[in-house]
Amino acid sequence: MKSNIYSRITLVYLGVFALILSSCNKYLDKQPITAYGTQFVFNSIPNAYKALAGVYSRLTGDQGYGIRLSLYYTVDNDETQGPTGSSDGDRRDIARYQATPSNAQLTGPFNQLFQGIEFANICIKNIPGMSQYQSSKQLQRMYGEALTLRAQFYFEAIRNWGDLPAQFAPAADLALVNPLPSRIDRDSLYNKILADLLTAESLVPWRNELAAIGDPIDERITKGTVKALRARIALFRGGYSLRNSSGAMARSADYLSYYKIARDECNDIINSGQHSLNPSYKSVWKDNVCAHVQADSYGELMFQVSATGGTGNGDTKLGYYNGPTMNGYGNKSINILPTYFYQFDSTDLRRDVTCCPYIIAKDGITKTGQAITAINDGKYRRDWATNPSFGPSSAGQYLGLKWQIIRYSDVLLMFAETENEINGAPTAAAYNAINMVRRRGYGKPLTTPDATVDLPAGLSKDAFFAALVKERSLELGAEGIRKYDLIRWNLLATTIANTKTALNNMANLIAPYDKLPVSMYYKNNSTADDNTLWANSFYTKAPSSTPSGTSKVTWLGAAGTANAIYSSALARFATGFIVNKSELLPIPQPARDANPNLTQNPGY
Repeated sequence: MKSNIYSRITLVYLGVFALILSSCNKYLDKQPITAYGTQFVFNSIPNAYKALAGVYSRLTGDQGYGIRLSLYYTVDNDETQGPTGSSDGDRRDIARYQATPSNAQLTGPFNQLFQGIEFANICIKNIPGMSQYQSSKQLQRMYGEALTLRAQFYFEAIRNWGDLPAQFAPAADLALVNPLPSRIDRDSLYNKILADLLTAESLVPWRNELAAIGDPIDERITKGTVKALRARIALFRGGYSLRNSSGAMARSADYLSYYKIARDECNDIINSGQHSLNPSYKSVWKDNVCAHVQADSYGELMFQVSATGGTGNGDTKLGYYNGPTMNGYGNKSINILPTYFYQFDSTDLRRDVTCCPYIIAKDGITKTGQAITAINDGKYRRDWATNPSFGPSSAGQYLGLKWQIIRYSDVLLMFAETENEINGAPTAAAYNAINMVRRRGYGKPLTTPDATVDLPAGLSKDAFFAALVKERSLELGAEGIRKYDLIRWNLLATTIANTKTALNNMANLIAPYDKLPVSMYYKNNSTADDNTLWANSFYTKAPSSTPSGTSKVTWLGAAGTANAIYSSALARFATGFIVNKSELLPIPQPARDANPNLTQNPGY
């Protein structure tokens, strides 16, 4: 009786979350669940599908990848930093590694991730027991999707909070056995979800197999998604993390076995022919993600978080909280670090996609150039948000833009990394994978060797790894990946220190920054969304006088402590970072109040 009551309560919430997204036809059928019992919900394929929609719904919204998991938790690395302003016990403190257990922005995401785990657990328990399961490829796919979503929720929680309770059954069942579980080592959790994903691979079809089971190609999880996620999680299982047992960064002695898992999964995806790179890096973001184009003919966008409804429950603030303002609307709360801007070569086309040094006027198209300390991330930007259009008079904060969890270029780069690590030197296959990514970044044909952009042959393992570390940043910049990459490589502390030194050198115009312009000149009344907005080069000294038809902005400025790079960017960058503490967030105090068996992370 007690178990049935818990199941009914949970499914009420499933119905609510399905209702929230009921207008979205990307994941969901348009009819919400209105019944309460598991026996009703899991007695038909359409109802089971709606229950699965409730699991998907826990990815999005303000407490998910709609803003907090994507934009609050991922910044102050060597690419981006969080909002300006004083310490606030809130989002600014999270960005600067100053969060305390009582920070108000920790509890909601922590809870929502475990809601996602709980909703997935209900589907995982009930879908295989349905009478139609053995004969229904659709139900088998749903079971695999639920396993995959649970793995993603757990992975996100682990990389932010470390060791966690094992919750692999519905709460109603667990409450009868262990209502206040303790944390267990993350390696055990990783091993479990890696095994789950291996099961899911056998259940979830490739993109070209969907029609055979009666499913459309949409944003739901396919086999490529499962394999890519398994590769990513395997790299984290084999990587460094802050250990609760020792209070120090460490990785397991058998780490190479997990690199081999990642290598094999990526190799399967590459050889499947189901996914490829869009030849245009800009088109990925401007013409697909920001234009709300559902069909991705290349299959590059492998794992997306859907967004709909214009509310904090089911939509995202991508393009409003971050990105450039339009007609004064927007927060501009994510800044590109000046030193990251100059990691790009002058001919790397990815710079003008990832870095947006302008704001948009009230007409919705005219651009005003900005100083280097006011550059925003540009992959989610309001002036690219079309279909539907969010015009300059709209004060709406929810633009329906989809957070990208995994793209195919990441698969290629993971493959290159694992080949190098496993073999002790880069292989021809590793070179080919990373060079395809580089060629696309420079606008070159993907499969044609090009000495002008390809990595040079004969690199050592360490040299290739250094190039890979940089390439992942150039390709995946501002996509919420960098901080966690640096942690798994045990490079976060070193990188933060090096970035502070570089920012100081840039503020004082010390080489290599002494040859750069102190001023930039943007063209008046220009509608350009790339470097053609500017009349002078980012990479050479500025003209001595303002060119005709342009307006001047301070770029690097005069050397010294009054320089904005020093007084703004450096002054707030990762100010609270402490080695062997800041690699994890604190367990939210309300969670510990509810469960006294939850211990706190090191240093908090």
